[in-house]
Amino acid sequence: MTPQDITKLIVRTSMKDRAAFDLLYRQTSAKLFGVCLRVLNDRGDAEEALQEVFVKIWTKADRFAVSDLSPISWLVAIARNHAIDRIRARRKPAVDIEAALEVADPAPGPEAMAVAGDEFGRIHHCLDELETDRAAAVRGAYLKGESYAELAERHGVPLNTMRTWLRRSLMKLRECLER
Repeated sequence: MTPQDITKLIVRTSMKDRAAFDLLYRQTSAKLFGVCLRVLNDRGDAEEALQEVFVKIWTKADRFAVSDLSPISWLVAIARNHAIDRIRARRKPAVDIEAALEVADPAPGPEAMAVAGDEFGRIHHCLDELETDRAAAVRGAYLKGESYAELAERHGVPLNTMRTWLRRSLMKLRECLER
């Protein structure tokens, strides 16, 4: 079948001529199936795509512009584009960019960092106002995670004395920070 014959079949298909459409299908379906199969790499998927391609050809035949170009190129373009669309439809949809707004950044922002830096300085200033052994006990308990028993043993005081040191030191720290 010549390109002119295929052009005539497409034109007649645009006028909803079923016989022309049937002949167009019989003459071009093998080639268009090959295009779908090459893109999709799945025979069943290619068969479904081919049927959908011919539905598109039936509904869009009136958009075909008669020219000296090969009409089979127009048909192949429809088949190829449809097969690519099927591949894209298989992909997992991307998350909407608006969903990213809901993701919290675990790092503190610039303002929080400035406030934390200021607080850090104030806390260390207040710790320096405590007696050396009591400041070391507070740092050990609250910055290093040492237990009361470990601190009492290291400083050579009874456990209850260590608890009293820490409680009173925290009260002095609070007073200092409230100034």
